[in-house]
Amino acid sequence: MQAYLEQWTTAGRVVRPLDGVQLTIGRHASNDVSLDGDAEVSRVHAVLELVGPTWVVRDLASRNGTRVNGELITGDRPLRVADEILVGSTRLVFRAAEQTAYDVTVGAEPAPQLTPRERDVLMELFRPTATPGPFSEPAGTREIAAALVVSEAAVKQHLARLYDKFEIHAGLDRRRMRLANEALRRGAVNLAEVRARFGSEPG
Repeated sequence: MQAYLEQWTTAGRVVRPLDGVQLTIGRHASNDVSLDGDAEVSRVHAVLELVGPTWVVRDLASRNGTRVNGELITGDRPLRVADEILVGSTRLVFRAAEQTAYDVTVGAEPAPQLTPRERDVLMELFRPTATPGPFSEPAGTREIAAALVVSEAAVKQHLARLYDKFEIHAGLDRRRMRLANEALRRGAVNLAEVRARFGSEPG
């Protein structure tokens, strides 16, 4: 199963094949994926490992941490096709030649049934990925309401139902980010679909 990392630089698209069963990412030239031009990347920042049929990424106590789809990871994080890995200020996208082997995250619950409007609201959370830079915060209620031409109260009602369906309980901080990450994890949304909808590219 051929997998690779896709990186977009000022010079264009760079493809980095994932050969073997373990690859390190870091600033030092000895890494399998060397990012010596990124001062925010640690000397040895993260590692990708092939565990059975699945690639996982793990942060190696780096200074700035490693994020997958905007979420700071701890421990091993299984990767799915089109997952975005942020190392320092460098964005890498996980790809695989045969996507079906990576369509479902190991152990992930199935996505809940969504109404068309709930799905529209969920997709709008990811609109900030259409702008350059890391996905640090989903769209807010006002932005979603403006994009869908509905009231903010209606958006809040849809979000409340989405929080319930994805079990994002009241009292948790950053609930919209948690909802976005859970939607990605459970396959309700994938970033390739988001980019197709909003016309964004990794960059």
